[in-house]
Amino acid sequence: METTAAVRARMSKQKSRNTQVELSLRSALHAAGLRYRVHKRPLKSVRREADLVFGPTRVAVFVDGCFWHGCPDHATWPKNNADFWRKKIEGNRARDADTDAKLAAAGWLAVRVWEHESPTEAAERVREVVISRRGKA
Repeated sequence: METTAAVRARMSKQKSRNTQVELSLRSALHAAGLRYRVHKRPLKSVRREADLVFGPTRVAVFVDGCFWHGCPDHATWPKNNADFWRKKIEGNRARDADTDAKLAAAGWLAVRVWEHESPTEAAERVREVVISRRGKA
C-alpha cells in the first residue's frame, strides 16, 4: 500500500526545526546561563546536524520526536502502510545510533531528549552533562 497524497502532505508539514519542545529546552538552558549553537554539525565530516551544540565541551543535543524516532514509551506504529513506516522509523533509530557512535569516537557526547520530556528536567540533565565535561574536552 502506498502513502496517500493527504498523508504525504500532512507529514511534510511536521516541523523538524524550532519545535515548541526545542524552543522550551533552549529557553531553559539559556536561563541557566549556558550558551550553545543551534542546528549545527558537531563534526564537519558527518552530515548530521544536532539541535544544540556545546562546542567547547563537545556535547551535542538531539531533540527526538516520539513518532519519528520510535520512543519506547510513546511510539505508535501506523496500520496503514505499516511496512513502510516500520522501515522508516527503524532506519531513523539506526541512524541515531550510528550518529552517537561516530560522535563518541571523536570525543563527543550525544545527549538525546525525547519530545515528551519536561523541558526543565531535560535542561537540567543537559546542564549537568555540560558542566561535568568542562575542562575535560
